[in-house]
Amino acid sequence: MKTITQQKPFEEIKQCLERDHRVYLIGCGTCATMCQTGGKSEVLEMKDKLEEIGKEVTGWMVIPTACDSLTQEALKEDIEAIQRADAILVMTCAFGVQTVAQYVEKLVYAALNTLFLGHEDSPEHFSRICIQCGDCILSLTGGICPIARCSKHLLNGPCGGSQGGKCEVDPSIPCAWQLIIERLTKLGQLDKLEKVVAPKNWSVSLIAGPPVKRGL
Repeated sequence: MKTITQQKPFEEIKQCLERDHRVYLIGCGTCATMCQTGGKSEVLEMKDKLEEIGKEVTGWMVIPTACDSLTQEALKEDIEAIQRADAILVMTCAFGVQTVAQYVEKLVYAALNTLFLGHEDSPEHFSRICIQCGDCILSLTGGICPIARCSKHLLNGPCGGSQGGKCEVDPSIPCAWQLIIERLTKLGQLDKLEKVVAPKNWSVSLIAGPPVKRGL
């Protein structure tokens, strides 16, 4: 399982850095490296692009896990180069960007878009596994999430457009409900789908607000 990211268009990154001449680059050795969006190779490629448009890159690093609390110690190791920079361009998931921002008194920009939690099925092909909705129904669906994997987020079976086990919205991916039905059939638990699932309680999806207390 990893946080799946994609690099923002370079034009958008240029606009963010419009007022900044000196830039420090930070990548992540975990998820962003595995997604090939913020590992060493991508950081060095970004360094070249920024220098081509006249930016000075004061330094760079790839933190082993950018969302970890040890990020603070990693930043201290190159603090002089960081202090020379006008801004920091962070090539990690949003969690990593916010972690870096906690520990530096510099403008921090995100070079990547954070998409979802998932896994890599094949090189550069990822499956969405969880959107952290706060109202898990995996116990009813054989451990396959229809919220994350069904294009329509359906809770009570496949839509009428599903054909040959493929999604109507994107025929290149399997229908999530077909996978659920096949799994429950194999386990002898298909009758679980006779229970009608109520509309999803999105109010427990903690996408914003104050910190969550343990146990809530």
